[in-house]
Amino acid sequence: LEQLSPDTISSIIKELESDDAFQIIENVPEEFQNQILNNLPQKDQNFFRLGLKYPKDSAARIMQREFVIIDLDWTVGQTMDFLRDSTDLPERFLEIFVVDKDRKPIGNASISNILRSDPNIKVKDLVAENKTFIPADLDKEKVGNIFTQYNLVSAGVVDKEQKLIGVITGDDVVTIVKEEAVEDALRLGGIGAAEDISDNPIETSKNRFLWLFINLITAVLASFVIGIFENTIQKVIALAVLMPIVASMGGNAATQTLTVTIQLIASQQLNVKNVMKIINREVVTGLLNGLIFAAITGVFVYFWFHDLKIAILIGAAMIVNLTVAGLAGIAIPVTLNKMKIDPAISATVFVTTVTDVVGFFAFLGIASLFV
Repeated sequence: LEQLSPDTISSIIKELESDDAFQIIENVPEEFQNQILNNLPQKDQNFFRLGLKYPKDSAARIMQREFVIIDLDWTVGQTMDFLRDSTDLPERFLEIFVVDKDRKPIGNASISNILRSDPNIKVKDLVAENKTFIPADLDKEKVGNIFTQYNLVSAGVVDKEQKLIGVITGDDVVTIVKEEAVEDALRLGGIGAAEDISDNPIETSKNRFLWLFINLITAVLASFVIGIFENTIQKVIALAVLMPIVASMGGNAATQTLTVTIQLIASQQLNVKNVMKIINREVVTGLLNGLIFAAITGVFVYFWFHDLKIAILIGAAMIVNLTVAGLAGIAIPVTLNKMKIDPAISATVFVTTVTDVVGFFAFLGIASLFV
């Protein structure tokens, strides 16, 4: 885009659907936006300028203006005549919006229902009872959740006066879901913003620095715990050999719980009513896995070192760490979310620290009592 003139970009935009065109306009430097918009038909200018007034990740930025509206009192026959005679219909559409005289939507009716209905029936009688309209300023991630929850094909976008100003379709939501999945994956890796292939090393380094620095601090904390039990480790070298097992199992167990919890938070399935039930489930799951892997690891360690005491020690540490991992994996992201901090980007480093510290403390602490 930086290599193209405003006139060229305007020509490209005229050939695109409005939602695709909007992605180009919002990524053009502001000083060029007006030049581009001034080259467009007035109807398009008004639509794009309206959308630019809303936040970048809002529903208004992904809506399109190509949709079909009909009057509240139209019959199926009138609607069919309109569809046949109109020269300005969207290339693809599955639903028609019924609006009143103030352009406020009453609901939407599917084309399939209209085609199967008596020509004398009013289309408003075919409108779906559970009509869902999207506020223009709603975050696009929540738009995706609404489409998933209500199994929508399309949804009208309304302004503060509840007037219909655009429509969001299923293909737009597929794009949203893909983008959010990529963002969540990056955030779980401690990357605050999406990286582009054109980013230079300095930009990439800045993007990754913060959470690497926080991870360094938490790693020092875990090392401090190990240092407390330095004398115990010197007495039994096997403890140092087995410490990575305790840390790795706890970290992986916590990551499993964390991933599930973030998905539940993102899809709004986790709420005040069921949070304790989910916490109890994850703690019990952690305890059960702890008991199972305590037995497996204990047997393995016994035949490796021929020392029953060390086998019992690592088994006990495994039970404690996997149980705490289950608790931390859900409690930390829930707490961060309540504090309005995105758990997808911040929870991983804290959860890993908890499992490392607790795992080392349990393993070496119990060992110090018997060595």
